[in-house]
Amino acid sequence: MCLAKVADEFQDSLLVEWKSFLLRPHPEPKSLERFKSYTRSWMRPAEQPDAGRFRVWSTEEAPPSHSVPPNVAVKAAARQGAFERFHLALMDAYFYGNRNVTERTTIVDVAQAVGLDMVAFERDLDDTSVAAEVVRDHNEAVSNGIHSVPTVVVNGSLPLPGAQELAVYRRVVERGLEREIGL
Repeated sequence: MCLAKVADEFQDSLLVEWKSFLLRPHPEPKSLERFKSYTRSWMRPAEQPDAGRFRVWSTEEAPPSHSVPPNVAVKAAARQGAFERFHLALMDAYFYGNRNVTERTTIVDVAQAVGLDMVAFERDLDDTSVAAEVVRDHNEAVSNGIHSVPTVVVNGSLPLPGAQELAVYRRVVERGLEREIGL
């Protein structure tokens, strides 16, 4: 949410390019009880101003097994100009709805809920070039020393890992813009 606000504030001088990063690139099933315990850590970012909605995992739905399917889905939605709308809805489905976002049925439900062209969306979900783009993004990030989500990079430098408060993002962007124009 904070990144979207910064993008709005600096829209005339800032180009935001979202890239995929696979926290779990390969399926790694986790026990439901262990995952529920892990999700208690979500309450810290939930306390931040302008945070999205978070809830400790309270369903019996299996936890997501890996990061590839939701990243491919976000890229597929972006092909329809719906990156932000779909991304935010998918994050809400995961962090608040406690839905397994690696399951195609969940991904399709979210896409329908945000009004995507479902024929195009499902075609793009199955397009191997979309999955290849996700892998390219991930490999580029790793080769640049990025290992966390989110990580903000301004003008190819100033990597800022982890979720930050709005004031921190604002200052990093301001510094990047100052360097760009030589102040």
